[in-house]
Amino acid sequence: MERVDISILGRDYSLACPPEEKQALTAAAQHISQLAGRIQGSGKVSGNERIAVMAAIQVAIELLSVKVPDGPLGGLAVGDFKRRIDNLNAILDTVGPSVS
Repeated sequence: MERVDISILGRDYSLACPPEEKQALTAAAQHISQLAGRIQGSGKVSGNERIAVMAAIQVAIELLSVKVPDGPLGGLAVGDFKRRIDNLNAILDTVGPSVS
């Protein structure tokens, strides 16, 4: 495991990750730091905890908006795919327990 030191909203954090994930972790932390800084700079949200929640929501929106590349699900957003899976699970739940 490697140690990665990051700073978000003036607070320092030390994280551990496998060497092959260090670059991704650093990029993710920088992204969060930038989002948190923008949210803090807007002056509309105060308190680091609230800023962190708002940044997390923004990242979730970004993730759920990502489109699936080529293939049978091409052009489908991850959030749409998740909703379809949830709908299928709900239908399966109404059918009842499976018979083996």
